[in-house]
Amino acid sequence: MTARLSLLVLAAAVFASALGVVFSTHEARKQFVELQDIVEVRDQLNVEWGQLQLEQSTWATDGRIERVAREDLSMQMPQIGAVVIVEP
Repeated sequence: MTARLSLLVLAAAVFASALGVVFSTHEARKQFVELQDIVEVRDQLNVEWGQLQLEQSTWATDGRIERVAREDLSMQMPQIGAVVIVEP
């Protein structure tokens, strides 16, 4: 009787261990898929960040700023006599 009980307990332990392995493998796969999704989002954000930096550098060029000042804001260079240099 004791041998059968021991065998039954060992079989239950093996079965529980197998279920634990299946569960942990499933969890690891779910977390890996989630990680891949997060990495993909990160990569997309890095691409967008690079595009925004390029756009910012384009908008901030001296030629564009001068053109906007002249055309949109009707600004002009001051006359030579109107420039005052302030020294510390």
